[in-house]
Amino acid sequence: MINALTLLFFCQLAGEILVRAVGLPFPGPVLGMGMIFAFLFARGRSDPGLDAAADGLLRNLSLLFVPAAVGIVQQAGLIAQNWLAISAAILVSTVLTLVVTVYTFRTVALRIAKDRP
Repeated sequence: MINALTLLFFCQLAGEILVRAVGLPFPGPVLGMGMIFAFLFARGRSDPGLDAAADGLLRNLSLLFVPAAVGIVQQAGLIAQNWLAISAAILVSTVLTLVVTVYTFRTVALRIAKDRP
């Protein structure tokens, strides 16, 4: 399990270093997650230790949202001042995401239907 956690943290660190070195406007942990995905894809399998570490993190995932909630409470005044812009951004991005998802699903469904005899 220690080896698995070390691998997870190493990939996160490598992603963060790469993002900062190159100057990408991209979250380093997300790049690290892509790196571990590529590693596991190339390897073709996962270790039981890595599975156990990932399951442990997922079981306690709700604890990772506590800092975000604290940040929202700390910035309550700023959020109150800009509630209209924040609400509009959330509404527009949600609708846009739904529309893109529907069109993506329809495009893939049509391509799959075309390939079937």
